[in-house]
Amino acid sequence: MSLRIILILAILIILSIVILFGRSVYQRSVRVRRQLQMGQIFTNITHELLTPLTVISASVDQLREDVPEHDKEYDLMQMNIQRMVRLLQQILETSKSQAGELKLVVAQGDVMQYIYNTACCLQPLMDKKHLKFSIECNPQSMMGWIDTDKLDKVIYNLLSNAAKYTNEGEVSLQVRTSRNYDSIFINVRDTGSGIPKEKMKNLFERFYDGEYRQHKTIGTGLGLALTRDLVRLHNGTISCESEEGKGTTFNIKIPITKESFRPDQIDEKHEIDITMPKEVIVDATPMTPDVSTMNSEMMSNDLLVDDAYRILIVEDNPELLMLMHHILKSQYHVLVAKNGKEALKIVHKTPLDLIVSDVMMPEMTGLELTRELKEDPNYSYLPIILLTANTQEEDEQEALKIGADEYLTKPFRLGDLRLRIDNIIENRRRTLQDFAQRTGDNSDGQPEIVLTPEQLFLEKALSCVHAHLDDSEYDRDAFAADMGASSSTLYNKLRAITGMNVNAFIRDVRMKEARRLAEKDPSMRVSDLAYKVGFQDPKYFSTCFKKYYGVQPKEFMDSLKE
Repeated sequence: MSLRIILILAILIILSIVILFGRSVYQRSVRVRRQLQMGQIFTNITHELLTPLTVISASVDQLREDVPEHDKEYDLMQMNIQRMVRLLQQILETSKSQAGELKLVVAQGDVMQYIYNTACCLQPLMDKKHLKFSIECNPQSMMGWIDTDKLDKVIYNLLSNAAKYTNEGEVSLQVRTSRNYDSIFINVRDTGSGIPKEKMKNLFERFYDGEYRQHKTIGTGLGLALTRDLVRLHNGTISCESEEGKGTTFNIKIPITKESFRPDQIDEKHEIDITMPKEVIVDATPMTPDVSTMNSEMMSNDLLVDDAYRILIVEDNPELLMLMHHILKSQYHVLVAKNGKEALKIVHKTPLDLIVSDVMMPEMTGLELTRELKEDPNYSYLPIILLTANTQEEDEQEALKIGADEYLTKPFRLGDLRLRIDNIIENRRRTLQDFAQRTGDNSDGQPEIVLTPEQLFLEKALSCVHAHLDDSEYDRDAFAADMGASSSTLYNKLRAITGMNVNAFIRDVRMKEARRLAEKDPSMRVSDLAYKVGFQDPKYFSTCFKKYYGVQPKEFMDSLKE
């Protein structure tokens, strides 16, 4: 091979390398430019959203002053405003990090006390999940230089992550100094589910989605990536050790001497305020509703009539649970549960008319709850409305296939939920009208041709009440025993078929029989008529009769004589 050919080949190879390298550099620059553009877009959007949130927050404070009796509602609004603010601030910090615009400003103060107070603000978050939470600082007091704004976010992200992925056990924070007292070591440990080995390499990547679905929680995929960037900005290091089924440990090393930072990063005019974290981490305190208190409110709601419909709300998000309870309790008797297992206990003990349930919940999902109830003949009549963040068509088909009566995707309007509840109730009222006509026509007491299980159940119920028509002591428990069902099962079935609760059904049968007896013998005394249909007090019987038929029984029988 001649020297010319070798030279030409060498030039071609060099040109190919230059072209490929240049293309790679160009593509990388395009990606960086796009990232910077997207970062700027996120930054602009975040700033635009923070302004109206500030206005809303101020408006809520003004309302609190003008109309102070709605404290719970104001707390709920402010807490969610602050959560939005924290999320937007995290997006803003991430955008700045991508654009290289994050700036460090360190001040001097008691580093150990600041970290301790910051971590204490997350105690309610641990209490909510029933986790043992320990904080250990050695020594308890130590002067140093840190950027409190950045360190807040690091501690909040790591501890909230630990709580998110630990269903039982403990979370601990340990802080110690180096031998030369020039750095601090922060260790956050949990006894949670751990991180699979194949996931570890992407752990600090943006938009890494972790195991949110497995733990039935939510995340943005920004927390750990931002935490790494903030630690590095502090001239520190961060690493993670994890073992599946045993837990995870995050190890951080951060310098705290003045010499570790550039002059433009040092703020000598201000000192660290160790009380600040209580104001910075405002959304760490969860508003966990007291379910027992909310359920006891249902029974003491004097504004509702006895026959008001009973609705069970099953939702693991405490804010949404409180909001739906507050909105619906003015119109219905409302009970609440935080997951499917709690809901089942209530269903088995308490008569209900309708269930509104979230789909994704711990312990037992809404789909599992629906399937179990719809497969049980004692509760298959109970209408169920499912709420979910899943927008896939197959998810809705699965929910309807297992028996859900309605399906609403989040975010939804409470007006839409009310409309669906009202539609189900209206259908029951139509059933009640059909029942009233049917039982009114069946004056001879002869059973009709049984065509469905519902008709068979209804005929048995009518027979039981007619058999004890003159027994004033015949009540819900005795009725349920005769039907071979629990009180709640009897209630659910009667509500589904007739639209009435158990006592209303018994009273309805008594009043219809009273009218039939009055038409048969108009000369009968009102007191005797009352005793024949199970009323001990003729005056109360007269009141009920007038409520049903618009006239007093005496007037009714006199008109029959004429």
